[in-house]
Amino acid sequence: MNTLCRSLSVTACLLLVNAFQLTGTALAQPDANLFDRVDRNKDGKLTREELPEQIRRFFDQMDLDKNGSISREEDAKIRQRLQQRRNQNPAQQQPRLPEGTVAHRNIPYVENGGPRQQLDVYVPAKAEGKLPLVVWIHGGGWQNGSKERTQALYLLEHGYVVASINYRLTDVASFPAQIHDCKAAIRFLKQQADQYHIDASRVGVWGSSAGGHLVALVGTSGDAAELEGELGPLDQNSLVQAVCDYYGPTDFTQMDAQAKGKGSIRHDNPNSPEAKLLGGPVQEKKDVAKAASPITYVTKNDPPFLIVHGDEDPLVPVGQSEILQQKLVEAGVDSTLHVVKGGKHGPFNSPEQHEAVRKFFDRVLKAERE
Repeated sequence: MNTLCRSLSVTACLLLVNAFQLTGTALAQPDANLFDRVDRNKDGKLTREELPEQIRRFFDQMDLDKNGSISREEDAKIRQRLQQRRNQNPAQQQPRLPEGTVAHRNIPYVENGGPRQQLDVYVPAKAEGKLPLVVWIHGGGWQNGSKERTQALYLLEHGYVVASINYRLTDVASFPAQIHDCKAAIRFLKQQADQYHIDASRVGVWGSSAGGHLVALVGTSGDAAELEGELGPLDQNSLVQAVCDYYGPTDFTQMDAQAKGKGSIRHDNPNSPEAKLLGGPVQEKKDVAKAASPITYVTKNDPPFLIVHGDEDPLVPVGQSEILQQKLVEAGVDSTLHVVKGGKHGPFNSPEQHEAVRKFFDRVLKAERE
């Protein structure tokens, strides 16, 4: 969050809302139920003590009328200002591209699909021949987020084509729509490999939070026909050769048990992001939860994984990555779990962490070709 705060040149209140979006806490969401969850005494206002610990220090900047509490109206006003700023400055949402990058934006990957079924492809300057592809899948609790924000663009300077995809959110469709879209996008990119300088036999996926869940599921379900769906080019496969999972859920039924009452989300509640994804409370939708959990599909044929998770993550317990790592290792899969000491819910975008991700993709996607 501190990195994000330093990177934005906006008013304090808009900065705070961006910080909430990063941590996934209540004020990031336009859902009154989430406001109610933080409003512990149910008086329709938020005090400093009710706010998540990591954002209490910004309380004075959010308390617009300086009366010692944040009302629903203040919350709505701040979110409205943020949305207005985004609408007026859409380019500010997109990280800077390396000079000479060829950007192909808003490409439909499903014929006659919806507005969320689009992707962007970035090809390095003066690309020659076929290059490995890394596909970024965004987070946002399956109910927010956009392809316009990706951590993967720096890979363009290291010989990769980068794609970033949108997928249907939970206000439109519940699971398995999200994984169907991700797999359709991967098949589309393989079909169009010649146009975008892509080597379809060298594809990696990388995502954070909800995106981490989806990339992990893409990685483990390569042989699960029931998750392929019928969207996009069906003459291609959705297999990938490398997965970088940043703090994604891996077994929905265990999330609350692993959190042990800590954190800012009760995952089993009927209004949780997981419930919206599954179409109902997790413990009442165990069959769907199992179908949506990456650990369900782990086999020895899965591609190599790099998993990164903070040991103080308040949203997705680090145990989610630990159980995936255990399953992968037991199956004989090449997998590394890096636990960030003191780490929260990302974003883990320091130069050192980016270098570790690059080296992982280089080792898996390039080693045999160089």
